[in-house]
Amino acid sequence: MQITAFFRLLFRVWSIGAVFIGLLVPLSVQGQQTQRNRQTLEKEKKQNLEKMNQIRTILKQTASEKQVGLGQLKALNQQIQAQTQQINLINKDLRLTDTEIAELRQASQALKRDLEKLKSEYGAMIYAADKRRQQVNPISFLFASESFNQLVARYKYLRQYSDARQSQVRQMNNIQSMLQNKQQVTERKRKEQRGALAAKVREGEKLSTLKEEQNKVVKELGQKEVELRAELAESRRAVNRLEAMITRIIARERAEREARERAERERLARLEAARKAAERKRAEEAAAAGEKPAKTDADVAAAEREEAAERKSNAARPDERRNNNLNSEETALASSFTSSRARLPWPVSRGFISDHFGRKPHPVLKGIYVENQGVDIQTNAGETVRTVYDGIVQDVTSMPGMNNVVAIQHGDYFTVYAKLRSVSVRTGQRVKAREPIGTVATDKNGVSELQFQIWKEFTKLNPESWLIPR
Repeated sequence: MQITAFFRLLFRVWSIGAVFIGLLVPLSVQGQQTQRNRQTLEKEKKQNLEKMNQIRTILKQTASEKQVGLGQLKALNQQIQAQTQQINLINKDLRLTDTEIAELRQASQALKRDLEKLKSEYGAMIYAADKRRQQVNPISFLFASESFNQLVARYKYLRQYSDARQSQVRQMNNIQSMLQNKQQVTERKRKEQRGALAAKVREGEKLSTLKEEQNKVVKELGQKEVELRAELAESRRAVNRLEAMITRIIARERAEREARERAERERLARLEAARKAAERKRAEEAAAAGEKPAKTDADVAAAEREEAAERKSNAARPDERRNNNLNSEETALASSFTSSRARLPWPVSRGFISDHFGRKPHPVLKGIYVENQGVDIQTNAGETVRTVYDGIVQDVTSMPGMNNVVAIQHGDYFTVYAKLRSVSVRTGQRVKAREPIGTVATDKNGVSELQFQIWKEFTKLNPESWLIPR
């Protein structure tokens, strides 16, 4: 009977401990998704803040010019987009903080309930133990054992009971600490929420100021319609000249590959014709002598050399099954370039896309559309331009409206870097990814802008889908 009573006490202690363990698991799982959301949000906020700082720095350079230009307007547009994104992220932050506070409040309430339950259970356990102690003295309980083994067993029961009581006290203290921690975190989150609300107000004021500045620039540019139309016409001529140059390079490379393949086929055909002629000659000589033609050691060696040369030639020559008659090296380079989609480094370390790929309305002139065959990247004055992938420089030239231009081949892909102030590579040079090729030029309005294009043969591609997202 006494042992059964002690078992009941131990079971009560263990059941109370299970309440504590069961409490920790759902609280841990509940916060995991929220924590992941918080990490993602903080990363987005950091990236957008870096983008805003870059745009602000570059805009100061263009705004320092006395006359406004499209470059300044493009930078303002991008800054407004980044500022709007910042407000959206703050709103997202506020919603996430609401969720975090709600989860903390729920966890605190659960902790309070379980702490009260633990205290109640612990009180009942102490009461039962005290009542049992009045009926049975622990010393008497031990010495009333009928055998040594029973004495050891009863000693273990008493020891486990004492350990369990101490563990129960630690559990209650742990829950009390957890509850205090939750309350402190909740208060900190409320302060962060108040700070986010104040930041939202400040960012909204900045956005309003930017829009006012944008309207002012648009109004000033609208008064220069004749000048803008002249700039647009010159820009279109420059774009056409650049497109013609790239098309010419690609056509030249394709013609060279086709000529290379044709010459290789002709060489192999001549070798085959010479071999057959030699065989016919030996057969005729053998027939005239009335002998069966036999291959000499020299003939066998010559045939083996021809076969080895043909195998080597076949490995190096263009294969018609390969895309656009590329040889093995060019095919491997094109394949690796293709696999680098969305992972290419930016051609400049700092900057933002000021004009996107494709056809779009002119930012000022009504009813006029402009088309960008690549992307314009505004950056700091004198910024170093680097190639985005391994390749061979196919052309280095200078043209009105585009300054210096570098075209680099990557198999059947081509990357184009225009509006360079200086160039540090030459035609035919092999370059590695991230290798400097020149510096960005700055126009009369103080805009330092790189025109970057990607072509696959004669098809223009959107560079934004190839570059690492910023």
